[in-house]
Amino acid sequence: MGLFPNSRSCGLQGPRHLLAVGFTYVSEAVFPARRNLIEFGNRPTMYPTIVISSKRTASLHFQHPWIFSGAIVGMDSGVEHGGLVRVVDEDDVVYGVGTYSSRSSIAVRVFDWKEVVIEKKWFVARLREAMDRRKLMGFGKKDTTGYRVLFGEADGVPGLVVDRYGDVAVFQIATAGLDNLREEIVAAIKNALDPRVIVERSDIGVRKDDGLVDVVAVRFGEVKGCAPFLERGRAYVADALGGQKTGFFLDQRDARDAVAGLSKGRECLNLFSYSGAFGVAAMLGGAKSVHNVDLSAPALELCGEHARLNQIGESVFTTEEADVFQWLNEHDKPSYDLVVLDPPALIKSSKDAEAGKKAYHFLNRAGMRLVRDGGVFVTSSCSAHLSEEDMVFALRRASVQAGVRLSILQTLHQSSDHPTSIYFPESLYLKTFVSQIGVRS
Repeated sequence: MGLFPNSRSCGLQGPRHLLAVGFTYVSEAVFPARRNLIEFGNRPTMYPTIVISSKRTASLHFQHPWIFSGAIVGMDSGVEHGGLVRVVDEDDVVYGVGTYSSRSSIAVRVFDWKEVVIEKKWFVARLREAMDRRKLMGFGKKDTTGYRVLFGEADGVPGLVVDRYGDVAVFQIATAGLDNLREEIVAAIKNALDPRVIVERSDIGVRKDDGLVDVVAVRFGEVKGCAPFLERGRAYVADALGGQKTGFFLDQRDARDAVAGLSKGRECLNLFSYSGAFGVAAMLGGAKSVHNVDLSAPALELCGEHARLNQIGESVFTTEEADVFQWLNEHDKPSYDLVVLDPPALIKSSKDAEAGKKAYHFLNRAGMRLVRDGGVFVTSSCSAHLSEEDMVFALRRASVQAGVRLSILQTLHQSSDHPTSIYFPESLYLKTFVSQIGVRS
């Protein structure tokens, strides 16, 4: 059944608080395109109200921050795309406040489970709470000055990412709701982090779901080249304005640590190298050499910069500009003692799943063949749409076809500055397997 305002009573029953203000139930067939969207009269509340079905509140009881469009049965006339809203169920139980999207299947992202004002002060509090947690994790010390300060839903601010590279802060906005709060976000970052520079890197594909264009801009201060920072004493730079993501892949810190601990005396290959961060970790861990392969010429230039910063000789830290898929077709001999395979997300949505799984299978099968017996194979997937179970299956199948046996040494996920929330399981996305290649069959 559904609700419709200002209609004559049809003799149907509904919640008393709705019937009392002149609402009656009508057939759901009235709104075949989008079920039961209703406009309530103005209410004396902080934000316009969205009503969700009392039958669809289970995830909210356990504080999952997403509400899908199919759960909505009504809304005030003042609800706007990208606006702040108050969320209640059909019995007028309040679930909190968040932002609304009329375009995305995720209609509401809940920011707070109480009725509060979402303003600069609220963002400052969230940022400071997140920073306190990073300090408990060991970030912000002298040997690690690059890390993620705030990780969206996992830190209680859906759709917002804030990274720190020394005295440069980089933020990324994913939704229309946060786009409308940009000034408050910039002011809060200034207040909570006191950076020299603030850069916005809101150039991610998911923004299109909300009808947004890409935005790359300096919001405070002046950018003077790449931003230098340290990670466990390793010297890196982030191209905050032009690099991938927010300028660096901070989420692979633990995997780089693993490579550093396993690389001594080994000849290494770094596929999809980007700026060579894994290669630097390997060399500082005692590797004989690293060959970095990537399609991006600017990324390979950063490889050279990273080698200079860490006093690594060019003769042992080489680069090659090539499409990795094609490169693997041309190389199939076991020539390395350690191979790192860290491709970009190959499954960006569920519709890409089958093609993406085939790509992961090809890459892993080809990558394993390049590792000498007894060597180490490090492979990752940052595709949220590829489960860990699916990745294990892909590795098992690839190893059998490659004629090798994998022995898992470590299973890793994203670094702890990209926390996994028990209230938001989707926050776990990065999967890395560190394996030893056994004797070929």
